[in-house]
Amino acid sequence: MLKKVFGSAVFGVEATTITVEVNVDSGIGYHLVGLPDNAIKESNYRIAAALQNNGYKIPGKKITINMAPADLRKEGSAYDLTLAIGILAASKQIQAENLEQYIIMGELSLDGSLQPIKGALPIAVKARQEGFKGFILPSQNAKEAAIVDNLEVYGIDNIKQVIDYFDKGEPLEQTIINTREEFYKNLEFPEFDFSDVKGQEGIKRCMEIAAAGGHNIILIGPPGAGKTMLAKRLPSILPPMTLHEALETTKIHSVVGRVKDTGLMAQRPFRSPHHTISDVALVGGGAFPQPGEISLSHNGVLFLDELPEFKRGVLEVLRQPLEDREVTISRAKFTVTYPSSFMLVASMNPSPGGYFNDPDAPVTSSPAEMQRYLSKISGPLLDRIDIHIEVTPVPFEKLSEDRKSETSVEIRKRVTAARDIQTKRFEESDTVHYNAQMNTKQIRKYCVLDDASKQLLKTAMERLNLSARAYDRILKVARTIADLEGEETVNGSHISEAIQYRSLDREGWLG
Repeated sequence: MLKKVFGSAVFGVEATTITVEVNVDSGIGYHLVGLPDNAIKESNYRIAAALQNNGYKIPGKKITINMAPADLRKEGSAYDLTLAIGILAASKQIQAENLEQYIIMGELSLDGSLQPIKGALPIAVKARQEGFKGFILPSQNAKEAAIVDNLEVYGIDNIKQVIDYFDKGEPLEQTIINTREEFYKNLEFPEFDFSDVKGQEGIKRCMEIAAAGGHNIILIGPPGAGKTMLAKRLPSILPPMTLHEALETTKIHSVVGRVKDTGLMAQRPFRSPHHTISDVALVGGGAFPQPGEISLSHNGVLFLDELPEFKRGVLEVLRQPLEDREVTISRAKFTVTYPSSFMLVASMNPSPGGYFNDPDAPVTSSPAEMQRYLSKISGPLLDRIDIHIEVTPVPFEKLSEDRKSETSVEIRKRVTAARDIQTKRFEESDTVHYNAQMNTKQIRKYCVLDDASKQLLKTAMERLNLSARAYDRILKVARTIADLEGEETVNGSHISEAIQYRSLDREGWLG
């Protein structure tokens, strides 16, 4: 007898429906076709034990299973439940007349309990698009899948519940989530706050500008100056996530199984990979492509601490995603694209010894060592970082004073107001939403300079020997400074401040 059960495969951040055809006929054998990986090929052992421990069995007949489309590679253990229900239905051990209305996914333990799966959210989205009535999956993933409306989601703990539902009509408990209510409930304020930072008013100003315009930023300073402390607090002044951003971000984290029990991510991600990370782990990839750290940072912050310590090859692969805000991974038979619109925050010591340009510390690095150290970061990569700022240690008087620093809530209000201006400015664009994303045409349109400002910028370009890309970065930052002040036009003071935020372009740093 032939039965069809439906599962799903995730490629990139999108799902593809998989039709599992199970045919039980006279003879002996177990044949699984349709490009399954080893985890799926081993599923018959898990299925046999799970069925036996719940009063059922794999029939001693010829079982042929095809996973269609047959030319698409399938991976993972999430098809255990799909295959098990198909075998029971095809061997007439259960009556299951409405199997075609459901997507069924789940990894089986030997006692029949269900283990969580990856990619529940994109699978649920695809199930709704293709008109399925419901989605049956492990209870650990139920909240995540229930974010999708107009789809019945049933979270289960054991295969026996699914068997009784199809065979005896015993009801399953539907998981229902009010997506908007869940989103606003999880929209708590971040753990770290700028009120904890003593002094560093100039650096806070830079962080505010970076957050307001979505600009990449690099912090240069000696050990203990507070670079990491400042970076960790950046998400606290970014505008709150929109529901669309939350869904987009949750989808990516769902693919790698990182969504917590809350279901919908409402906090902007902050990722801080170690400098020993490989290029594949950073940008994504592998035999079966998975999102890397830059995609997991989508709509949030990617913090690279001690930037020169990262392998040069790892840093160079960042260049394309920083420009295109997406990562494309190509394989012989398919191509996947992951979104990667993130803010890059990097930090570094000014020299191998850590104390270059510090008048109170001895210089321990030779010019040659300095050059080798700084040359680990290529010019093209630095050009993609809008703001370079030096961080100096906070004097004792500032550390010990009782005066309260400005809170993240207060800074975030100004940042959000500036972002609102940019949202209105770019409302007709599908790809540009804030100043850091502006293309050349938009820079010329929205960053018109008077003669005095042009002359100021020309002088800076000549003295600092800036590239054309650095010229555009200065204009973008100046536009953001103007937005923070509520100014419609960019003037000389905005340009002057923006030029100050190109520390690594100044003489004495890179040659």
